[in-house]
Amino acid sequence: MIITTTNSIEGRTIVSYEDVVFGEVISGINFMKDIGAGMRNFFGGRSQGYEEEIVMAREQALTEMESRALDLGADAVIGVKMDYETLGADNGMIMVTCSGTAVKLN
Repeated sequence: MIITTTNSIEGRTIVSYEDVVFGEVISGINFMKDIGAGMRNFFGGRSQGYEEEIVMAREQALTEMESRALDLGADAVIGVKMDYETLGADNGMIMVTCSGTAVKLN
């Protein structure tokens, strides 16, 4: 399936717009990743634990959105947008959402 941030697909014609589809993932950051991030914050550098968690959440959200598009019989999802937020009393959770328009192509 084609997933793109653009509103068209080069060389293909959109024959129908099926629906807006979403993918949502809320992922908790565990205690050890928090400790590692705190150390990185103090000493400088990248937080590999948080980065890995964001990558996994993003991939899961895209997979969920694709699955919902497939359920509609779509060939592609266009106009995809992603959003990242922190949640929880101590900002200990990451929410990744994506949305786009499921379309059928000729």
